[in-house]
Amino acid sequence: MARQSMSNVDAAWLRMDDPTNLMMITGFFEFAEPLDYERLRATVDVRLVQRWARFRQRANMSRLPLRGPYWEDDPYFDLDNHIFRIGLPSPGDERALKEMISKLASRPLDKSKPLWEFHLIENLAGGGSFLVARLHHAIADGIALMSVLMTLCDVDPHAAWPEPESEEMHRRRGREVRALFHPAASFFAAGRALAEEGRMMLHPGHAMKRAGQAKAFIERLARLALLPSDTRTLFKGKLGRKKVVAWTRDLPMEDVKRVKNTFKVTVNDVLVAAVAGGMRRYLVSRGERVYKSLSVRAMVPVNLRPLEEAAKLGNHFGLVVLALPVGMENPLERLMEVKRRMDDLKQSPEAVVGYTLLEAMGMTPTQIEKLLVQFFAMKSTLVLTNVPGPRQPLYFAGSPIERIMFWVPQSGRLGLGISIFSYAGAVNVGVMSDYGLVPDPEQLAQFIEEEFTEMLRLTHEIRGDTPEEAPAPATENPAGDEKAP
Repeated sequence: MARQSMSNVDAAWLRMDDPTNLMMITGFFEFAEPLDYERLRATVDVRLVQRWARFRQRANMSRLPLRGPYWEDDPYFDLDNHIFRIGLPSPGDERALKEMISKLASRPLDKSKPLWEFHLIENLAGGGSFLVARLHHAIADGIALMSVLMTLCDVDPHAAWPEPESEEMHRRRGREVRALFHPAASFFAAGRALAEEGRMMLHPGHAMKRAGQAKAFIERLARLALLPSDTRTLFKGKLGRKKVVAWTRDLPMEDVKRVKNTFKVTVNDVLVAAVAGGMRRYLVSRGERVYKSLSVRAMVPVNLRPLEEAAKLGNHFGLVVLALPVGMENPLERLMEVKRRMDDLKQSPEAVVGYTLLEAMGMTPTQIEKLLVQFFAMKSTLVLTNVPGPRQPLYFAGSPIERIMFWVPQSGRLGLGISIFSYAGAVNVGVMSDYGLVPDPEQLAQFIEEEFTEMLRLTHEIRGDTPEEAPAPATENPAGDEKAP
């Protein structure tokens, strides 16, 4: 039986699994119509299972000392163990849908089989369907998985049923689909220069030739190690096994860019500022004291993968710690502070430090790795990520995709994950939280929407747009019409 050693970073994510925090990427494709189940199976079989051996392999732990985990072909592989159909109980409304996705996000994958599953959710009010994907982080990072999953899709609404294709045909179709999205557009993606420096830093023989880089690397490592524990808010605490999910309505990319152009910031600065403001509103609505200097730290993945390697499996990203200015009430003041902090991180080698730490953790005994995970988790409160999706509409198994949303796992003891995803001219922000800490993530999602609406309103005021063009002001009561419990 064929075996393949697991990289140290992939091994770290595999061993990081915990019943209270599964190292699993969960997401969905939304359709306005029922998805053809047989065509779904054929698409996954031909374009995923037959194309990438990893999706036919299971992860095993070595019984030998000093040997890490490895990938092994599953001799009993059966597609029926990975694709499931779920009928929502009537009336099949949004509440029932979110409860079902939350249950799936809380359920561990079967480690005796390859670590991925698709769940087709049917019987939705209105006749639509959702395809929920669950994939273990040990397989690949978000950029790589998104690139692979995009090859399941078509740009042509009249594409024929999938058939086995040559390597050249597969590459050509993959390039066609992936051309619609750019990993470099991620606001935490390292530029080419930083990625090159990162690869050099990971090879000591080269890195030591550049004393300045080595010094900067050590300084950032010391900064991470010496950071005190993050401020204790209701977002941080003891975790349970139940996760709950929510997502915002579509935020038009045209509106996001209008704010971005007006204040000379990036699209990502605008969205992160909205997230920080939404978190502030949530804390206020729950009666927490929020002072102006309050910052809440986010652990942020940074893509270190070159664009030409976007479709390669495995994990190739670093982590940085971003302090969100949650205490700032003024939206524009908060936006400019986010820009300042983001710019500082983009110029630092902290992402490479984070990658190196993950690689080192994959080589340590499991108990030491757990201690390291807990140590660094104390320094943050949430995971915040952005994966740029296709800019044009795509089709899956013959059906147009209405919306795409993904959530990344909250490593260590973090109970909150916020994901930003753009698709076909719109942006959605997803929230996944520990039920014991934030039982109502839809409220946090709504507050993020309101913060963006407020920034857009101020943008229209500054630009002198007519009242018809400007959106209505966001509510002044952060708790909305409901009283905080």
